[in-house]
Amino acid sequence: MAGTDQLSVVFSALADPTRRAILVELAERDATVTELTAPLTISMPAVSRHLKVLERAALISRSRSGKWRASHLEAAPLREASDWIERYRRFWDSSLTRLDAHLAAVQAAERTTDRAADNPKETD
Repeated sequence: MAGTDQLSVVFSALADPTRRAILVELAERDATVTELTAPLTISMPAVSRHLKVLERAALISRSRSGKWRASHLEAAPLREASDWIERYRRFWDSSLTRLDAHLAAVQAAERTTDRAADNPKETD
């Protein structure tokens, strides 16, 4: 993805459920392609392609030990994505707090109006 910012690359990688499942596995332990393929319903070459996408997004790193090549979760890009999402969570929390306050004021006004209608004052 030439010319694309890193956050976009991370979100693009996270958009696929298979890649998210791979990250869940790697959060538990480093794993080889064979180990990552076992719980999935796709082939080893397909898992390898997913790993390349995750590696380009810097969500994983890969190391070689003899003939084994293990993948390792890299948490920093996930933190950056989480920080970006957090700003919008605060926005929604603030918006919902204001909405709650507005609804409480409307309900209080309705109760006042209902009480006034139930107990009309006599005026001469």
